[in-house]
Formats: sequence, C-alpha cells, structure tokens
Amino acid sequence: MHYNLALIGFGNVARSLARLLLRKQDLLKTQYDVTFSFTGISTGRHGCAVNPDGLDIEQALGLVESGKSLSPLSTFHIDDSPSVIKHSSAHVMFENSPVNTQTGQPALDHIRTALELGMHAITANKGPVVHGYRELTALAKTKEKTFGFESTVLGGSPVFSVFRETFPLAELSSFKGILNATTNIILSRMENGESYENAVKYCQSVGVAETDPTNDVDGWDAAIKVAALITVLMDTPFTPQQVNPIGIRGITRDMIEKASAEGKRYKLVCSVEKTGEAIHARVAPELVDSSSPLYGMMNSSTGISFRTDVLPDYSITVSEREGMAGGPVETAYGLFADFVNVARSEIMST
Repeated sequence: MHYNLALIGFGNVARSLARLLLRKQDLLKTQYDVTFSFTGISTGRHGCAVNPDGLDIEQALGLVESGKSLSPLSTFHIDDSPSVIKHSSAHVMFENSPVNTQTGQPALDHIRTALELGMHAITANKGPVVHGYRELTALAKTKEKTFGFESTVLGGSPVFSVFRETFPLAELSSFKGILNATTNIILSRMENGESYENAVKYCQSVGVAETDPTNDVDGWDAAIKVAALITVLMDTPFTPQQVNPIGIRGITRDMIEKASAEGKRYKLVCSVEKTGEAIHARVAPELVDSSSPLYGMMNSSTGISFRTDVLPDYSITVSEREGMAGGPVETAYGLFADFVNVARSEIMST
C-alpha cells in the first residue's frame, strides 16, 4: 500500500519525522508492505512545494536547513498551506504548524480541510485537540478516516491510546505531573547555578524552545496539554484559558538555592481534580520534596500520574536519555506511530 504524505509545517518536529520515516522505510515495506512519498510541504518562512509524483525529501531538508526556499521543488506555483493540502494528492496530512493556544488556528482549519478531502489527519499540535476535538473526531468518523494526536502530550509516549484501548470505561478522577520539558530543563539548569536567561538560550539552541519561549515559560504549553487531557480523557471541553497558568518567570536563583538548602526544588506542576461535575485545573510552580515522584524528574524528564475509579494510581514517565534534550525526535515518533497504526488498520480491513 502506497501513501502520499503532506507536511504542513516543516520545523524541528516535521523534519525529524521525515528523517524517521526514511530510516524506517525498509521496515515499513517488509513488515506491512507500506511505501510512501512526500507530495506536499508547507513552511512559514521557506515557501511551499507540491509534486503529486513525489518530492525529493532529502533535497527539501537541505534547502530548509540552509535557509533556502522550497519553491524550486514545486511543479507549479503555490504559496499557502490550504493550497498545499488541496493539491498534494495526499492520503495522510501531518499538521505541525505553530501552536495557537487561544484559538487552535490555523491548524484547526488545516485538519478540517484534510479530513473533508478524505485524508487521514495526524498532528502534534495541541490547539485543534482543545478547540475542535468533538467536531474533528465526528468528521473523521463520517469520512472513515483517522484524526490522530497521540504526540500532543508526552511526545511519543502513549497517553490517549492507553486509556482508550486498555482502560475501558475507567473514569479519570485526577492527574498530576510535569508536562513541559523546557521549563523542567530551565529549572534544573538554574539549580546547577546557571542563570534563567542562559538556561532559556540553551533550550533554544537544542530545539526544545522557540525563538519566543513565551508558551513554555509562561505555562501556556503545559496548560493546553492539561486542557487536551481533560477534553479527551474526561470528555469535557476545556481550554487553557480556564487553566489560567502561572509560569516560571518569577522563580529566582535565590528561591532555588533556598529550596535546595531545605531539600526541595521547584517544578512547574500540572494538576487536575474532578469533584462531582466540577473540574479544577492548575498549572503553577510548586515546591516539591524528595517524597514526591516529581522530585527526581530532572532536565527533560516528564511524566504524569493518573487516578481512576478502578486503579488508584497509574504513572507514565519519560526519562531523559543521555545525549538527548528531549522534544523533536520523541514527538516525531508519536506522529510516526499514529501513521503506522493508520496503515495497519487499513491493511487489516482489506
């Protein structure tokens, strides 16, 4: 089975996905008889390219990473993401444009367009999950396509699929964890004596923080992940504005040193509690001591603990790997896994 793939957004995550697909293409062929071509790419700063017969993805990677335009690869003039989706002849559209925590746009429209055209839509973008989950899920069902978003929380680690596939009818009552790797890296490096400004620059240099780190350091990335978990796993529409996060800008070196002397450390903690029909969500810096499972989560390590009516506690932890800062590669794997599951499902149904 052959799949044409469109990439909307070609930043760190999408480029990592492209390389992962190339690395796994032999396994895809031998294990599932799946082949693929990249037929559309849209970027914010390097133009767009469409070729229904297949783009040279290695050349595309080289052009973007050397600051050049993708336009020479295109078989006809095209200059916006909706046009790339419509003209790419794609079977699967990967949406990885920048996250808009307030409205979910333009990613929401990108996914809607792809589904309406009969494409599977897979995203690492939390905006459409929070601002359009019910609509997009219903549309995908109507079109008999997949709306995949496993990589929106904890990157490539399964969170949503674990609950949907292995916890039938379990009712989620609360969860608590660290969902933003960037702030955890910053706080860890500050604990080791680095300034806040230099810790942020480090995160930017390794690709886990954007040029404007506001979404991370002000807590909005964590808040939209919390909102996504509530929206999907508690079946209750929720927005990051309802979370109203408090970020880490107010945490100083003096505060960190004082906490360390007391055997404690600061973490940007995400917590949700459901009482009756009311849901209370919070994202804010908290002091944790060594008795907390969050205490040992340093640098890019993240994790979450769930409490349900049938199991008291279930935890998922993503530990830092040596030589890796976390982020793009792991998130790309979540996208890749969604794609493999789409292909596997279609193979089984034929």
